[in-house]
Amino acid sequence: MRSKVTILAVFLAFPLSGLLSQDIDPAAIVRKADEKNRGETSRGRMTMKIIRSGWERTVEMKMWSKSDEYFLIYITAPAADEGQAFLKRKSEMWNWLPSIERMIKIPPSMMMQSWMGSDFTNDDLVRQSSIVKDYSHSFIGEETVREKPCYKIGLTPLPEAPVVWGRIVLYITKQENVIWKSEYFDEDDSLINIENAYDIQKMGDREIPVRMEISPADEPEKKTVLIINEILFNQPIPDDFFSQQNMKKIH
Repeated sequence: MRSKVTILAVFLAFPLSGLLSQDIDPAAIVRKADEKNRGETSRGRMTMKIIRSGWERTVEMKMWSKSDEYFLIYITAPAADEGQAFLKRKSEMWNWLPSIERMIKIPPSMMMQSWMGSDFTNDDLVRQSSIVKDYSHSFIGEETVREKPCYKIGLTPLPEAPVVWGRIVLYITKQENVIWKSEYFDEDDSLINIENAYDIQKMGDREIPVRMEISPADEPEKKTVLIINEILFNQPIPDDFFSQQNMKKIH
């Protein structure tokens, strides 16, 4: 009799588990988190700290974005890099070097390369690929990360999508709907980078993490910290603001 009761309990648990997972739309969760991060437009100031054993480098910058098509970064410090600019315009990325007055087009093959000597890639900073449009989404489960209950969602590249990662795992908080942790895997399914978000604050009309830390999985003593000093969302920015001409004169 006890055996029959146990079998019945297991049998009943499976449909319940299935119903719970079916109620969760992983694509919708990722889309809401992504929209919260970027808004229709955004403009702000950020500080990036590259931390290595025995030394540290700080880069100050301004940034502007519009949808997932346009992104512009202008370096304000250190003095040696001041005036350098990076532009994403639809599927193209450009780098303006004022010291030699040269515009360089960054090819897709360089999107995995380090950005400004940091642990972020070119793709990370200008969001060349889209976690919403370029990946399929699957619900893996739920996990508590640094005291916050999260949805654990797997991202697998769509065929022919212009992405640099073999797959991504996101941990999105249930309460604030923000990306709290990200794990990036290469095409051989080796874990390459781990990114954690911290310090959720009210910025304009939303609450977002204002500090991100990324480290190589095999060298956790190295890290890059990105701090959002200020940011405004959904302020009008014309498309022609994101131009090569503007890269050369923006301040």
